[in-house]
Amino acid sequence: MIVTAAAGAMAAGATGWLGTLAGRALVAEVAPLPDAPPSGRPPVAWLIGGSAVLGALLAPHATVTQLGLGAFIVFALAAAWCSDILRGIVPDICTLGPLAAMLFISLAERQLAPLVSAVIVFVPFALAASFSKGRGMGWGDVKLAALGGAALGAQTALLAFAVASAASFAIHRITRARATHIAFAPYLAAAIGAGLMIGAVR
Repeated sequence: MIVTAAAGAMAAGATGWLGTLAGRALVAEVAPLPDAPPSGRPPVAWLIGGSAVLGALLAPHATVTQLGLGAFIVFALAAAWCSDILRGIVPDICTLGPLAAMLFISLAERQLAPLVSAVIVFVPFALAASFSKGRGMGWGDVKLAALGGAALGAQTALLAFAVASAASFAIHRITRARATHIAFAPYLAAAIGAGLMIGAVR
């Protein structure tokens, strides 16, 4: 079990690192939008470490299919985190790609719960994006939230995202950031990762 956990940590850590590289590459030629949050520096070491911890927790209990899907999600979360920090956008490949893979597998196994959970979480986030016209809540965040719903289940995802929202507000106030826009994808990605870790140790 220890060997499996160590192998999972190494593989997931490497996957997270590749995700950070992909996130940078995806937005390298993209100019920042006028209302985008200020560009920051992605915490690459923390992302690799968090990915490794998640891999160590998941590997001893997951099937091959679950490990492959988990690696895809880790890669996507790291890429989404970096792209949002750098340019204020979340490319569709970071959200719709793993979401489509997860729903395809679940539907092939005749499990509707991930689809239902994704829709339940998608709706309030989509309403927020619609009312704010994509400024208060971006559509990339909405798609990332739907991915979280499918991965965690609606109840866990909504609770995790409520905590993420409170954390983003608190950090913004504590740091007294002058920017009116916040890169929200890192908070959502962290919430999804934390939710997966908690689910793995239950």
